[in-house]
Amino acid sequence: MEFAFYLCGIIAILATLRVITHSNPIHALLYLIVSLLAIAGVFFSLGAYFAGALEIIVYAGAIMVLFVFVVMMLNLGKSTVQQEREWLKPSLWIGPGVIALLLLIVIVRAISTVNDRGINGTVIAAKEVGVSLFGPYVLAVELASMLLLAGVVVAYHLGREERRGEVLTNRADDRADNEKEERA
Repeated sequence: MEFAFYLCGIIAILATLRVITHSNPIHALLYLIVSLLAIAGVFFSLGAYFAGALEIIVYAGAIMVLFVFVVMMLNLGKSTVQQEREWLKPSLWIGPGVIALLLLIVIVRAISTVNDRGINGTVIAAKEVGVSLFGPYVLAVELASMLLLAGVVVAYHLGREERRGEVLTNRADDRADNEKEERA
């Protein structure tokens, strides 16, 4: 099980790096799905079968469909590709790279401590996960759902572009409809 844990972890890290560095949003979403499936594999290798199944159903399934819908709704074209390439300059990666490296060191140290037995593969029941999620961690679960909703709303408003012709056409149609109603 340890081999599966480390293999899925490496795949998750590599796929997540491709999510961050890819300039095409649809390809980045596909890599994000691979990353989420690899994280589900990590859960399965740790014995948390219910959490792994939830990862696949909720994140890789439902939320990724929502992300694909948002990307399609925003209709990002060629104009944003240059802007994304500017964001991916190596000089902008120093800070997040150092923080990610520190986090990786902490995680590796936590996994390989002498006091801990490491990955033992014990099974965690669905009831234990439910009691934890809806017990002491209910506030964190609700905050995460609100953050996802806020992210979708912000992405819609930031990505939406107002086209003059559409706004004027809609107003002209409204005026024409109002004039017809007033005459009747």
